[in-house]
Amino acid sequence: MAEKSERITDETTVSTTELAMILGLSARRVQQMAQDGTIIAAQRGRFPLCDAVQRYINFLSKDDVSEEDLKVDKVRRTADASLRSTKAKIAQLELQELQGKMHSSDDVEAITSDMIFSIRGALIALPGRLAVDVVRVKTPAEVAELIRKEVHKIMRELSNYRYDPQKYEERVRERKDWETSGRDIDDD
Repeated sequence: MAEKSERITDETTVSTTELAMILGLSARRVQQMAQDGTIIAAQRGRFPLCDAVQRYINFLSKDDVSEEDLKVDKVRRTADASLRSTKAKIAQLELQELQGKMHSSDDVEAITSDMIFSIRGALIALPGRLAVDVVRVKTPAEVAELIRKEVHKIMRELSNYRYDPQKYEERVRERKDWETSGRDIDDD
């Protein structure tokens, strides 16, 4: 800015940071106002002090703000609030997923498919497991009992299936392409 011995004139220019301090704004807000055309830069990062202050005062006065500008500003603020809210929800969902409190439908589908393939494999193997034993029995009742025992054995194995958070965690890490070695991120 101008030194103490210099006088401020119409041609005095200040930097973005200096103008921000004078107007009580952040440097980023000054840049936004320059992009919006509220204030005009004399050259990159430099603003004519008198013109910038006058334009800022006009911007603040309600008479110069059109009805359309108010609507656009309200829409912009609403959109910004909505975006922040959506980002917060996404972050919350990702946190729940990482904590194992929520699972992606893709992960649930994959683990369910794995379980279905296990059931399918057990059922397909059933005739082979029973073939020799069925030939040795003599009555249809004994055949039925033998088949029932094997089916119950498969059902017991299925009933012992338990939710394993580690399997879901591995799937999340694979999907997110994270390292699965169990190291903390800070260990790098």
